[in-house]
Amino acid sequence: MNEHILIVDDEEMIRELLSAALQQEGYHCYLAENVDAAFTILADQNIDLVISDIMMPGKSGVDLLKDLKQVNTDIAVLMITGLSDMNTAMDCIHLGADDYIAKPFSITRVILTVRNMLAKRSLAIEKKNYQISLEYKVMEQTEQIRRTMNDLHEAYDNTLTALVKALDAREKEVGSHSERVMNYTLLMASKLRITGRALEILAKGALLHDTGKIGISDNILLKPGKLNEHEWLLMRRHPEIGYAILAEIDFLKGPAEIILTHHERFDGTGYPRGLKGEQIPIGSRIFGLVDTLDAMTSDRPYRKALPFDSVTSEIRKYRGSQFDPEISDLFLSIPRHQWEECSGKKFF
Repeated sequence: MNEHILIVDDEEMIRELLSAALQQEGYHCYLAENVDAAFTILADQNIDLVISDIMMPGKSGVDLLKDLKQVNTDIAVLMITGLSDMNTAMDCIHLGADDYIAKPFSITRVILTVRNMLAKRSLAIEKKNYQISLEYKVMEQTEQIRRTMNDLHEAYDNTLTALVKALDAREKEVGSHSERVMNYTLLMASKLRITGRALEILAKGALLHDTGKIGISDNILLKPGKLNEHEWLLMRRHPEIGYAILAEIDFLKGPAEIILTHHERFDGTGYPRGLKGEQIPIGSRIFGLVDTLDAMTSDRPYRKALPFDSVTSEIRKYRGSQFDPEISDLFLSIPRHQWEECSGKKFF
């Protein structure tokens, strides 16, 4: 046995008797005649168990117990009490003592009690260390999962961005139309104090709004002139095509709703469902307006980019019909330079 035991008692005979018996059992014993001497030993030695008399001159065993449990909660404590101090002994148990024995005591009883207390202490420390190890492993695995999820999220975003750039390149966009309207949408969302998951859905919906054009032929999509009625009917299917592509993907179900409704109009004359007013998701109401901004301020096969003032005139003209009036007013309140910062270019 390697356990170290500190015996604290003002009676030398009891200290020596306990020490002799416990050393025969293989324990290392240290002796102290009072509380101050006990703490001197505790400062220099790793003590596993303290045996202390309760009633001693000066500081009592109760004082020792109080200070000891504040210093090291792992030390086991066995209190020795006289028959007249049983209430005090019970108070010691409430203060953190592990057990007590009454004088006169049997050496055999002391040895068995010490053995049981040290075994219990060993199990408690083992359990504590296991719990600490388990908590550390949980923290480590949680951090690994967090890193993996971040990497996965980044991979998703990179894949989506690459898809969008490919779609924009197909339409021979200068720069990325989809990324610009996403930035515009995020600016509007910040003014409306949209945050968290709702903001993430809005951003992805704006970025992926034209996904459905993957199902539209180049003859229609890249036609330099106006579309005829049949071509226009086919073009109008792209919100539903985009929705069908993305709605089955769990993390894109929210953005898919924006994709489906991004051509709805506030007065109910949009497509594909003819939704009206607040039936249209707020993300789509925001998007419908900023999409107009980008469409008008970008070069098209059939015309050059228009001045920013043309955009504000268009929004005022169709406020309440094509565009949500409150979102229109918010748009008009945002300084031109903030839109230019989002766009990465100066407007005419």
